[in-house]
Amino acid sequence: MRETRVEVLDIESLRTVIDADRLAEVQVALGRMRSTLAGGRLWNVNSTAAGGGVAEMLARVLGYQRAAGIDARWMVITGDERFFAITKRLHHALHGMPGDGGSLGPTEHRHYRDVVAANAETFLRLVRPGDVAVLHDPQVAPLAAPLRAAGVATVWRCHVGADHTNEHTDRAWAFLRPHVEAADACVFSRREYVPAWMAGQVHVAPPTIDPLSAKNQALGSDEVTGILARIGLITCDGAEPAAHGSRALSKVHRRARIVRTGPAPHPAAPLFVQVSRWDPLKDPAGLMEAVVRLDLERYGCHLALVGPDVTEVADDPEGQAVLQHCTSVWKALPAAQQARIHLVSLPMADTEENAWMVNAIQRHAAVVVQKSLAEGFGLTVTEAMWKAKPVVASAVGGIQDQIDDGTHGYLLPDPTDPDAVAGTLERILDAPRDAATIARRARARVQREFLDDRQLTDWAALVDSLVGGEQAA
Repeated sequence: MRETRVEVLDIESLRTVIDADRLAEVQVALGRMRSTLAGGRLWNVNSTAAGGGVAEMLARVLGYQRAAGIDARWMVITGDERFFAITKRLHHALHGMPGDGGSLGPTEHRHYRDVVAANAETFLRLVRPGDVAVLHDPQVAPLAAPLRAAGVATVWRCHVGADHTNEHTDRAWAFLRPHVEAADACVFSRREYVPAWMAGQVHVAPPTIDPLSAKNQALGSDEVTGILARIGLITCDGAEPAAHGSRALSKVHRRARIVRTGPAPHPAAPLFVQVSRWDPLKDPAGLMEAVVRLDLERYGCHLALVGPDVTEVADDPEGQAVLQHCTSVWKALPAAQQARIHLVSLPMADTEENAWMVNAIQRHAAVVVQKSLAEGFGLTVTEAMWKAKPVVASAVGGIQDQIDDGTHGYLLPDPTDPDAVAGTLERILDAPRDAATIARRARARVQREFLDDRQLTDWAALVDSLVGGEQAA
């Protein structure tokens, strides 16, 4: 187990995106949280410091908490390949999917407990009574019991789930139940994800984005094209924009690994983009199958499937296999279609550099797609909506809480239907003004409901319910 550095972030900076009343509300909430903790520390524990929405959220939310005088800390557990294969299996099962079909029996449970117990030995030497620990997702759930026994108020935060139970969700919950029941409270992204047997403190709080992070803050058009040319995604007309005066351009140095044939697309070519892990639940190969049903030559379109460099992600054992499968599907396409599809692996070693890359890619996109078969919430959808991009996304999980079909984006009732996906994309290309109006409404919705001030206020209320009552008693 290791601690991840958290950069202090001034909450006053949010004044540029939220009104004075909202800013005052979150400042009061943070002050109350600091008083409630009364010198205790707020720990967050997960399985990776880079890659995925949880890590991105923690970096920003904890930064604002630290600026408010809260001793917020971030720990990342370590595990072996077998441990992460088991937890990935749990991840799929909680989504109601079979995953690799492997066992979640006593042998797997024993290894899972043993790995977390080894991490707990280190962690228990750091915590003290009066602290609060937030444990994120299945990887760290077994920490709840020893932390609670040590006098630490413990929250289990589940970012994933399924709208309906089935045999896969049942086996995941049977595996996890002894551990999550030991927590003082549980937090879910949707009410539908809460298992029927769960008692005690249960809270529902959708995740949020930081509009001022490197992934979400505004970029000029020269910065966008400059970053994309630098990583090799598009061609660069003339001289590449100079980096001076642009933090984004000065931060981006490395090229992406791109599977393609032929030249990079021209900056003016419409680009469909899906940004996600190389994960079968995101169905990148299925998106390729849908896009090639369009007349790509007629529209001059390209597709970029964008994910992390799988050699730089420690907690996702499936990534390499999914990328290899996508590459095999791509190689089987006719040459004309291959030339318009790009498999893009972004470097992950520098999280800020990666964030600027994703920001530029999403802002350049003609359409952002999220063709997930299952989704906990879908922060890539939130990010694209904030950037006022037309979004086509599956009507699954938390995506449904963000998009009203035809109002804030375009929902796919059946993401496995490639003709329907292609038809929706064609509809946007044929009616760009309508798509732009919908995209503006999408940004306004994110501004109202899914920015980090709301999450900070939610966490302050939860800590008060856990710790404040004990102090009063």
